[in-house]
Amino acid sequence: MSPSSFEPSRVDLVVAFRVRPSCADLAPPTYASRGAAGADLRAAVDMPLVIAPGERALVLTGLTLEIPPGFEGQLRARSGLALKKGLALANGVGTIDADYRGEVGVIVVNLGNEPVTIERGERIAQLVIARVERATFLAADEVAPSDRGSGGFGSTGSA
Repeated sequence: MSPSSFEPSRVDLVVAFRVRPSCADLAPPTYASRGAAGADLRAAVDMPLVIAPGERALVLTGLTLEIPPGFEGQLRARSGLALKKGLALANGVGTIDADYRGEVGVIVVNLGNEPVTIERGERIAQLVIARVERATFLAADEVAPSDRGSGGFGSTGSA
């Protein structure tokens, strides 16, 4: 089954999107397999973008999303780009808030030793839509103790 022919068996959530007119040639967010959690986003660069080792770059996607209230879009790195080219997301996981209506951009960093070239239409990141819980923060004189206590980085073991 090719990604373009993938039809989900049910729709859990509808996310409207708009494509920048100059990006009509690019594929929309697309799940590459039936079990994929993330939809691939493509680079909307006008010409090849070369990212030197250690350099960061903003790669636009040509997409504006309308994420429903109570959800967020999570931008995640593509494992193939990380392994083959050393590209990672500079901010780990990017967040697209439900009320953001600007063009989606992906901040990538070249962690490799060689320059990396991003081509138009290349799959640059994955988009995962996730439910968001809002919290009420309550100031307290004390917080309840736990077995872990204040143990931080590496405190739960080495394996």
